[in-house]
Amino acid sequence: MSFERKLEKPAIANLTSSSLWMFHLESDCKNQNIFLAVRNNSIGIYHKGGKLFNFEKNEFKTHIKYASVIDNSEIAYLTENELSKNKLITDFKNNYSRIKENCGLYSGIEALGVSEVYHKYSYLSRNNIVVLDIEISFEALEKTNGEKQDRIDILLYDLNTRTLKFVEAKHYSNPEIWSNGTPKVIGQIKKYETQIKTNKTEIIAAYKNYMEAINSVFDLELPLPEKVEEKVALLIFGFDNDQKNGRLQKLILSNPVFKGFQVYCKQDKINPSSLWSSKIL
Repeated sequence: MSFERKLEKPAIANLTSSSLWMFHLESDCKNQNIFLAVRNNSIGIYHKGGKLFNFEKNEFKTHIKYASVIDNSEIAYLTENELSKNKLITDFKNNYSRIKENCGLYSGIEALGVSEVYHKYSYLSRNNIVVLDIEISFEALEKTNGEKQDRIDILLYDLNTRTLKFVEAKHYSNPEIWSNGTPKVIGQIKKYETQIKTNKTEIIAAYKNYMEAINSVFDLELPLPEKVEEKVALLIFGFDNDQKNGRLQKLILSNPVFKGFQVYCKQDKINPSSLWSSKIL
């Protein structure tokens, strides 16, 4: 497996000297309105569950659906004649708020739920346990059913113990957590735990580079990771009290197939510290 997280100095310099960074992205990161994730000499910038921008080879990219904005913020409805007289936006900096608004409109409920955690508890927050990375993709150890990647939703980081912990997040409505037999999520978590156990040294090294990049970009001195937990936590969210006391209790919390798994069920307002220390069933 080749798993890397790094950002070379020239890429950092190009990022931090860009007008989009200086006018919008830096302050939005620090205010936790957006989340910056380091990849392999590139950056993903996320907002409300969507990838707002990708920065690679010294330029920003965004999805066409986010940038498909008429360059006239005063018009809510267009006639066919008015449409011919208006044009699409031509730059990211001057239309940043419109692009960001569009990004927040396309995310599913699971991605939105995850975003509530990283918007409040990013590595730029003043918490001991923070969200360090999201949407972490590994090359699949076993390429079954055409799946070439294993993708884990959240990586938490305990700054005090310098320990990493991966989390798989599922909305209550996701069919992957429900089954009369063995739910699909069981197999997913087993695969992820095998990934971590097999590639522990490489994962820690990659996130040392990741943290060094974060420290350089934001002029910080956050500690570098030294350990990674092999147990992957399952986060289930988005249910009400009746659902928690009924189906959730019966089919998950009291279900023998989840025995030995770390499961954390929280309707909303998810705190990484509570998630980290949740019990093993």
